[in-house]
Amino acid sequence: MVKDNYLRLGEFLLREGIITASQLEKAVTTQRQEGGRLGEVLVKLGVVKEEQILAALGKQLNMPYFSLGTGMLKPAMDQGLENLIPHDFAVKNAVLPLSRMFRSLTVALSDPLDILFIDSLRKLTGSEINPVIATRSDILKAIEEFYGKSSMLKDAVDSSYDMDSSFVQKSEDLGQELSLDKLIARAEEAPVVKLVDLIIRQAIGERASDIHIEPFKDRISLRYRIDGKLYEIPPPARHLHLPLVSRVKILAKLDIAEKRLPQDGAILVRIDERPIDIRVSIIPTLYGEKAVLRILDRGGITLDLNYMGFDANQLEHVRKAIFSPYGLVLITGPTGSGKSTSLYAILNEIKSPTKNIVTVEDPVEYKMDGINQVQVKPEIGLTFAAALRSFLRQDPDIMLVGEVRDLETAQICVRSALTGHLVLSTLHTNDAPSAVSRLMDIGIEPYMVAPSLLVIIAQRLVRKLCPSCKVAYEPTSVQLKCASIKAELIYGPKGCAKCNNAGYKGRICIVEVLPITLEIQDLINQRASFQKIREVARAAGMQTLYESGIKKVESGITSLEEILSTTLGVE
Repeated sequence: MVKDNYLRLGEFLLREGIITASQLEKAVTTQRQEGGRLGEVLVKLGVVKEEQILAALGKQLNMPYFSLGTGMLKPAMDQGLENLIPHDFAVKNAVLPLSRMFRSLTVALSDPLDILFIDSLRKLTGSEINPVIATRSDILKAIEEFYGKSSMLKDAVDSSYDMDSSFVQKSEDLGQELSLDKLIARAEEAPVVKLVDLIIRQAIGERASDIHIEPFKDRISLRYRIDGKLYEIPPPARHLHLPLVSRVKILAKLDIAEKRLPQDGAILVRIDERPIDIRVSIIPTLYGEKAVLRILDRGGITLDLNYMGFDANQLEHVRKAIFSPYGLVLITGPTGSGKSTSLYAILNEIKSPTKNIVTVEDPVEYKMDGINQVQVKPEIGLTFAAALRSFLRQDPDIMLVGEVRDLETAQICVRSALTGHLVLSTLHTNDAPSAVSRLMDIGIEPYMVAPSLLVIIAQRLVRKLCPSCKVAYEPTSVQLKCASIKAELIYGPKGCAKCNNAGYKGRICIVEVLPITLEIQDLINQRASFQKIREVARAAGMQTLYESGIKKVESGITSLEEILSTTLGVE
């Protein structure tokens, strides 16, 4: 039966134009003389490559072909797949588990026609087997990478529970009895150093933006934030909490003896010669110190306005504003909505050797060549307002202010915008029209707000559907009516190995762009409410955050559930 399948494969290869009739005849003759499968013979004769054989076999059997180069041979990290198929068994049989959903297990095999092996795999795992095809060499490389990475952190975490808890004193006694010398020594013990390194490395590999290490009464919580959502990771033993936090403090050059006050610091790491900044925040909690590590991977961010999520009309308004010689451009939204990234994308587009650009930030998240960046230091008097006053003596063309936090900063921004400078900044408001009211609430007079403002951009980040596994479905009549969806098909998440079974991979902005027209300026001078400003802007064509999101749903970029959750708070 297997032989017949491979003979049919030969005819299939011939029909696809991958081999010639004479090559097939020679391979069949060699097979009769030496034995073996036809595909193996063709590869041995150098007629085709193994990848071509398996890709053709996949096409013939209507089975996906995966390769290392496409990144699809990446198993889900949080499904216990390494326990389902042990490492030794995976290597011996060249089989790689990729993902599990309910009772269906997706695995990569180099020989999908080995029915007996697939049946034994079904019994071993207690799951229905969903095979995909890959070359043996690719599978073995992926096995080495997966079992190495997944087991390193897992083994370190597991061993932490076997470690003698006398290694660390009880947390309630630490403040009185633990000497600083002992604390440093224990933080630099090999298991602790390795554990912190592995936690950071895996977080970067998983594209996490934050690591949370949280102490509770009888356990530690370890969580990664990936694409805006927090995911639980198996934590180390409770008695390692203090050494872990101390190790983080040492790396961030913080005071490890201070456990009563919040502290902030930074770590610079290199992964594959790629520099990655990590911002560290430590706060005291009821059961000890909580550490949050924010990962700023400059290499993983594309600072290009064309890929941020603006549509053509919105981009036109934004570009008109940012290429103006003077005025104020505001980006609004809550913490974690991508405001800083959008500001850097704007700077990346407008920077030029003919322009003097200065920034004041807290913190400086991305270092940009050709731009003078200043980190605020309130403890020595270097505040946003103090830096801005100095900037005006530095002959600037463009000024970026990380955030408008108080009246003095707002006044300098507005006055600078009115006296020949382009000013870029952020504000915490829910939408674009509310930013006008916020400036006036801070204390800026309408007659200064109206002529200084060029454009206000409100934004949120939404998760993008994984392109490898998103599923199409017809929207219901209720969705068509209530959500104003015009597309015949929309997409939802499914989950696969490539997105770690989340159904989403990466994020994109949904945006609301409010250009300040003469009509809007008149409303500002009249102290009109933000509701009135929104009404007039909508009549002029302004797209709301929700409408921007629905467009991305119709385009298959994200799901309706994600937009409803982000814009309306509907889970």
